[in-house]
Amino acid sequence: MTQTPKIAKKGPYPVDVTAGKSYFWCTCGQSDNQPFCDGSHKDTGFSPMKYEAEKDAKLFFCGCKATGKAPMCDGSHNKL
Repeated sequence: MTQTPKIAKKGPYPVDVTAGKSYFWCTCGQSDNQPFCDGSHKDTGFSPMKYEAEKDAKLFFCGCKATGKAPMCDGSHNKL
């Protein structure tokens, strides 16, 4: 059985990322530190996804967890 992540937000999280820094995107939707992991996935079968910023930028991390371009938003929340 495949688990379905919890929808944390039906929209993206805008985040200013820093070049060379690693970010761990929450894949389960249960983190209180959205869009990033806080360890809430323990015993869920989910693991965070590592994203390393190549440059300083404002990026839009997926909040609905249904994106096809993880960890970035691709507009999939519009179909939920």
